[in-house]
Amino acid sequence: MTTLSGKTILITGASRGIGAAAARICAGLGARVIAHASGKGEAIQALAKELNLEPAQIALEDLSVAGAGARLVATAIKNNGHLDAIVNNAGIYLSTPLKDAAAWDQGWVKTLAVNVQAPADICRAAVTHFRAKGGGRIINLTSRAAYRGDGEDFAGYAASKAAINAITKTLARALSGENILVYAIAPGWVETRMAPQDIEARKGAIKEIPIGRVAQPEEVGEMIAFLLSDVCPSATGSTFDINGASYVR
Repeated sequence: MTTLSGKTILITGASRGIGAAAARICAGLGARVIAHASGKGEAIQALAKELNLEPAQIALEDLSVAGAGARLVATAIKNNGHLDAIVNNAGIYLSTPLKDAAAWDQGWVKTLAVNVQAPADICRAAVTHFRAKGGGRIINLTSRAAYRGDGEDFAGYAASKAAINAITKTLARALSGENILVYAIAPGWVETRMAPQDIEARKGAIKEIPIGRVAQPEEVGEMIAFLLSDVCPSATGSTFDINGASYVR
């Protein structure tokens, strides 16, 4: 039976969607979950109440701000004693339209800050901590878009997720011998705020998914818990696709 008893896990973007689902599942399996959100709000408060999280288990950082990733890890360690794993789930899906230079520039800057720099900084800080304590686990959420690309106006998003794939593979190759295992999960459309909300757009998205629906956040959360349970450490460095066979590599 899968268990995460005794593990302290930092999950970014935990107020809703995949992050909230992962927090619920990991907590249910015995983990001490540290739930990150970009700021105070009803969603993170509701999750804290649902899971009976202590104040030390709530971490607030705006990941678009320089240095936020390192600060987040430092605060989590300070308030909870140590970390056994991190789940880099937080991300944004901003347009980088080819036809609008100003929006292109703004989209790239913020996308790279939140989707690349922050998780990279979180990884670096976590690795330093894991080396001192004899090991740890990292799961990075990427995307189907990292492999097949995305729509014309979302090159920045696709590129940011490809960067996270590269970080994952690099760290896994470098650190697995030190008991620091690193995995990536690459979903397609998931039933979150990022999924198409317009009826016609939703029909188009589902039409290209052979399973006939978008994935549920809990499906990704279960994969996160599985990888953190250490039942298959030899999978380190791998990327796990969750896209209903809409993109098969």
